[in-house]
Amino acid sequence: MRWRLKKALARAEQPSPRRQRPARPVKGAGALPAFAPAYIRTGFVIQQKRTPAGPEPALIHLADCSMIEGAPHRIRADEARAALTEPTVAPCAFCRPDTELGIDLA
Repeated sequence: MRWRLKKALARAEQPSPRRQRPARPVKGAGALPAFAPAYIRTGFVIQQKRTPAGPEPALIHLADCSMIEGAPHRIRADEARAALTEPTVAPCAFCRPDTELGIDLA
């Protein structure tokens, strides 16, 4: 009986002979590739999060930030600058769009 169990465990631990498909990219996640046109890689986006407890503060990101989640909306630099003055909007701590815009939020 033990040899059957050991044989089954050894068979289960072997990698599958089938080829694994690469993971599908999530829309809006990750940085844009270097070959993307400059007008797409530059700019700003706003990301809004909704939770069961209510909306969280919106985040402003650089357009090529790798921390963007969900479906962000593209905005112009002047709109990003104005949005960052609102109490319900915060800059991304990773890509720091406030630094790019020349705003000191400290």
